[in-house]
Amino acid sequence: MFDTKKVEIEWGGAKLTLETGRVARQADGAVLATLGETVVLCAVTAAKSVKEGQDFFPLTVHYQEKYFASGRIPGGFFKRERGATEKETLVSRLIDRPIRPLFPEGFYNEINVIAQVLSYDGENEPDLLAMIAASAALTLSGVPFMGPIGAARIGYQDGEYILNPTDAEVAAGSLDLVVAATQDAVMMVESEAKELSEEVMLGAVMFAHEESRKVIDAIIDLAEQAAKDPWELPAADDGAKLKAELKKLVGKEITAAYKLVDKSARSAALAEARAKAKAAMADRTPQEQMVAIKGVKKLEAEIVRTAILKDGRRIDGRDTKTVRPIEAMAHFLPRAHGSALFTRGETQTIATCTLGTKDSEQMIDGLTGLRYEHFMLHYNFPPYSVGEVGRFGAPGRREVGHGKLAWRALHAVLPSKEEFPYTIRLTSDITESNGSSSMATVCGGSLALMDAGVPIKRPVSGIAMGLILEGKDFAVLSDILGDEDHLGDMDFKVAGTSEGITSLQMDIKIAGITEEIMKVALAQAKEGRAHILGEMAKALDHTRTELSAHAPRIETISIPKEKIRDVIGTGGKVIREIVATTGAKVDIDDDGTVKISSSDVSQIEAAREWIIGLTAEPEVGKIYTGKVVNLVDFGAFVNFMGGRDGLVHVSEIKNERVEKVADALTEGQSVKVKVLEIDPRGKVRLSMRVVDQETGEELPDTRPAREPREPRGDRGDRGPRRDGGDRGDRGPRRDGDRDRGPRREGRGPRRERSEGGEEGPAPDFAPAFLTRDDD
Repeated sequence: MFDTKKVEIEWGGAKLTLETGRVARQADGAVLATLGETVVLCAVTAAKSVKEGQDFFPLTVHYQEKYFASGRIPGGFFKRERGATEKETLVSRLIDRPIRPLFPEGFYNEINVIAQVLSYDGENEPDLLAMIAASAALTLSGVPFMGPIGAARIGYQDGEYILNPTDAEVAAGSLDLVVAATQDAVMMVESEAKELSEEVMLGAVMFAHEESRKVIDAIIDLAEQAAKDPWELPAADDGAKLKAELKKLVGKEITAAYKLVDKSARSAALAEARAKAKAAMADRTPQEQMVAIKGVKKLEAEIVRTAILKDGRRIDGRDTKTVRPIEAMAHFLPRAHGSALFTRGETQTIATCTLGTKDSEQMIDGLTGLRYEHFMLHYNFPPYSVGEVGRFGAPGRREVGHGKLAWRALHAVLPSKEEFPYTIRLTSDITESNGSSSMATVCGGSLALMDAGVPIKRPVSGIAMGLILEGKDFAVLSDILGDEDHLGDMDFKVAGTSEGITSLQMDIKIAGITEEIMKVALAQAKEGRAHILGEMAKALDHTRTELSAHAPRIETISIPKEKIRDVIGTGGKVIREIVATTGAKVDIDDDGTVKISSSDVSQIEAAREWIIGLTAEPEVGKIYTGKVVNLVDFGAFVNFMGGRDGLVHVSEIKNERVEKVADALTEGQSVKVKVLEIDPRGKVRLSMRVVDQETGEELPDTRPAREPREPRGDRGDRGPRRDGGDRGDRGPRRDGDRDRGPRREGRGPRRERSEGGEEGPAPDFAPAFLTRDDD
C-alpha cells in the first residue's frame, strides 16, 4: 500500500533514518526523520501560483513540540498545545535562516514548512532533527530549492569536539554550537560558549561542516529514489535595460544620498530618489512598476558595495575596521536595581536589571517537563527606534531571537545560584536603532548587571560584522550600519569577554562563506570587542560591592532535612506565621536550603532567628533572647529559639530574693537567658540573673556558692532521732518485732515475706487470681 523510501546512516553514535512515502503523502514533500528514538515529521507545501502584485517571498516555518512525544500532558488550564513557546519560535527561526537564501531571486510562491516532534528520547535533540527533516522535505518537493543543507550540533570538552552531545555533555562542557551548511559552505551558526578562543570556535564550525556533509549525502540518496520533478520556472529577465534606465534617472541622487552620514538625512534623500523613480514609472503596468522598485534597491546595493570594495569608503565615511563613537552611562535610572544607557553611533538601548527572589523564577513547561529559569532577558524594539509608525504590542519572532542571542552572550559569565541566589531579569529597550541593537543589548546588559551588584566573571561586549563579497574580492566590515546589513551578504555577530567568545551567530544571504572569510571576520571582531570593552570600562569597570537599596536582600541558611517539616508546620501554618510576623519571604528547598529575603535587614534577621530556633538544639552555657510566655509560683517559662521553652526558676531571676514572680516579670516581656542545664528528658533550666539584660553579655555569678552537704554516712545509722532516740533503734514495729499498735480491723491477714524475699499471702481484698495458699 505504501511506496516507502528510506535511507539510514550511522551518525554521532546513533542511527539517523530518513523516510518518505508513508506519512503525509498529500504534501509536496514529507519526511519522517529519526535519530535514536527521537522522531520528527516535516511536511512542505507550496502554492502553485503567485498572488497578483506580490513582490516578496512568503516563506513560513513552524516548529511544534507535541507533548505526547515525551509522554506528557500539557500543564496549566488548557490541555492542548497552543501558541508557540519561546523554544518553538527560536527553532522555527533556526530552520528558516539557512534555507531562505537558497531559493532563487524572483520566486514568490508561498511555502509552508511545518515540523512536528512526534517522539523524544531525552538524548537526541529534536531541533537539529527538524532542520534535517525540513531540508530533506524541500529537496523532495520539487520546489526550486538550491539545497540540500545539513546540520550538526557540536560540544567541546577536555580539548575534544563532540558530535551531537547530550544535554548532560553540553552542561559539563564549554560549547553548544549548531551549524547549517551546504556541501560547499557554511550558511548559519548559532552558539553559546564559555569564553573560548577564536581558534577553538572556528575549529568547531569546520568540524560541524564536515559532519553535516554526511547528512547531505543521505538526503541526496533519498532524493534519487523519491524526489518529485523540479518545477519549471519562467526565464528570468536580468533587468539590464531597466537597470541602465534607472541609473540614468536616479543614480546621481542615490550616490549623493549614501554620502550623507546622518541616517535621517540619508533616509529622506533616498525616499526622494525612490519617489522620483516611481513617478517616472507611473504609466507602466503594475508588474513593471514592481520590477522597477526592485531595480532601485539593486542599484542602491551596487553603489554602496562598489564604494566599499573599490574605495574602502563606507556609508558613514568610516573604514572597514573603525567602530562608531560609544557613550556609556551606568546607574542611568535612580530606582532600578541596576541600569545603563549604552549608545553606539545611532544605536541606543536602556538596559535594566531587576533582582528578585525564587518565587520570581520563570516556570517553563516543555517536553522535558517543568523547569524553572532564574535568568531572563527581554528585548523590546518599538517602532519609534527607527523613526517609523508601526505595530506596538507583544514581541515577535525577531524580538525573541535577538533577546535569546544576548541571553546566550551573558549567561556564560553569570554566577551560580549558590553564589548569588537571586532571580535576574534583564530588559533592553531599544530607543534608537541603526545596526546591531542585539549587540548593544549585550553591552548595556553587562553594565546593568554590574551596576546591580551581580558578581559576573568579566564584562561582555558584542559587535556585528558585515561582508561584501563579489567573486573572489571581499571586505569584512566592523560594527555594521542597518543599510550595510540590508545591502551586504552577511550578518556575523560575536560577543565575549577579554578572555574569549561567549556567543557567535552568523546568517548568510548568499550561498555560504568560506573558512578564510570566517577567520578574517573573527580576528577583526576580536579587535572591535576589545575596543568596546575599553569604552564600557569608562562608565563602570567592576561589579558594585553593594546591592541597590531598593533590591531585596537574600540570606541563605541550611537546616537538617528532618527539620523541614518543623519550619513548614501542619498545612504550612508555621511558615505562614513566620512570613506574616516578620514580613520576610521564606523559600525552602528539598535539600534543606532556606532562602530568607526582604529589603529590610531586620526582617531577615527576625525570620532567621525564628527558623534557627525551630531547628537548632540549645547549647549549655549559651545566651539567647526569649519571651516570657507563662508565669507560675516557682518561676517563669521563657520561649527562646523560636519554639523552645525553658524554665527560669524564681531563684534565677535576680541575684536578690524575689518574693513574687509577677513583681519581676510580665508575660510577653523580652528577656535574655543563659542555658544552665538540659536534663535527659530535654527539659531546659535557664537563668536571667547571670546575663546583662541590656547588652546580653554574661555577668559573673556573685551569689555565694552553697556549702557542700555533709556525708550522710550509712543509712543504717542516721544519728539521733528528732525525739532524741537512736535511728538504729526505731522503736517497736507496728506489728511483729516493731510493735505498731493494734491493727485496723478488717484489713485481713498481713502478707509475710519468705526468707527469699517473696511476699507472703495476698491480702484478703486482692483479686482472687492474685491469692495463693498460705503454707
